[in-house]
Amino acid sequence: MTSTEANRGEQFGVLTDEAIERSRRRLGIPNPQRNPPHNYEVSWDGLRHFAFGYGDDNPLYCDPDYAGRTRWGSLIAPPTFLYTMGEDAAPKPDAETKALLRGDPFAGLGSYQAVMEFEWWQPLRPGDRCRVLQTQVGVQPKRSSFGGRTAHVTQDYLYTNGRGEMLAVRRGTWINAERHASKKQAKEQLAQQPYSPEQLAEIDAAYAAETRRAAEPRYWEDVEVGEVLQPKVKGPLTTTDLVVWHLGWGMQLTPPGTFKIAAKIRRKAPGLYPPNGLNIPDTVQRLHWEPARAKELGLPNSYDYGGMRETWLTHLLTDWIGDDGWLWKLRCEHRKFNYIGDTTWVRGTVVDKRQFDGRNEIHLEVRCENQRGEVTTPGSAVVLLPTRDRAVELPNPPAPDLDGMVAHELDRFSVTD
Repeated sequence: MTSTEANRGEQFGVLTDEAIERSRRRLGIPNPQRNPPHNYEVSWDGLRHFAFGYGDDNPLYCDPDYAGRTRWGSLIAPPTFLYTMGEDAAPKPDAETKALLRGDPFAGLGSYQAVMEFEWWQPLRPGDRCRVLQTQVGVQPKRSSFGGRTAHVTQDYLYTNGRGEMLAVRRGTWINAERHASKKQAKEQLAQQPYSPEQLAEIDAAYAAETRRAAEPRYWEDVEVGEVLQPKVKGPLTTTDLVVWHLGWGMQLTPPGTFKIAAKIRRKAPGLYPPNGLNIPDTVQRLHWEPARAKELGLPNSYDYGGMRETWLTHLLTDWIGDDGWLWKLRCEHRKFNYIGDTTWVRGTVVDKRQFDGRNEIHLEVRCENQRGEVTTPGSAVVLLPTRDRAVELPNPPAPDLDGMVAHELDRFSVTD
């Protein structure tokens, strides 16, 4: 613990009232990005690597000739490709703001992604660059059976393209929990058995049966409430799957680069590189592929990322709506871990259809469900479909600029009690 932390009454790895108050003072203040984006510019290779990283060979993302014949006239990015983009749009902070934003009020706590919401207004295309403005819009202390006392922190990420046009908003809530409490409370006994030939055959059959709506329009008139989407399977999850995912997704938390580059970052932020069993500093992200590290932190095995499951849900939806549809909104909650060795079935059901303000909306319930029948990530989505006499019109963003969007989001969402 540093003297500064002691003066604030904060303790490393302990959730204090002072830490919550310091986090609350950050509401509405643009937070500069710590890391450069994985992709500065949308490219054919970048799109293909990202799509292949979650098992999607949709030619709309991977084949320029095919994509050029669609309504889009070119390749477009998968919806969650936003994760890989975003040059910093935050204004340069003054000395007071820089001091407020320095460090993490919840340093030493475990941070777990709990909720993610997206709203997309237009696609990214090859050659596009992208700017992102990150702003904290909520902080709420809560009690948790898993992590004792926790702080739920919500961040907005507002994206524009190189022309300054609003692209999307990504709104995420992370639970910050005391690791010593989560270790004491971790009671989950994970019993994983080798897969039988019959189980693997069922999974392979599901892969072989996957279809994509593609160029055949799915018309709003033809969809019925209660319709069940063809499920997708993802798994059994392996460490190799995580490696290939990172090739397209980037690292996100730990800055990109290794050896000398990583050492330079480590000198500035040693907390990002806790030592492993050989006392070698290594990324905090290794709990996702190093079971021993996961067990040190009170978990029975390594697990995936929330961003993976969000992307699997978008894969289900974009294959169902086809080239002429548009995925407008997605909200999901990550309620259980998806461990290495688990198989996820991605499912969806139509729950409503509406025509409003020129939009032809289909509302769906979606979920990720493991082989034990547990729903790990429930969610909801809204897609826009063409009618037989009208193509989909892309939705308009709620504000025309980043500053306006920050004010809109803060007013709409901020939770401080």
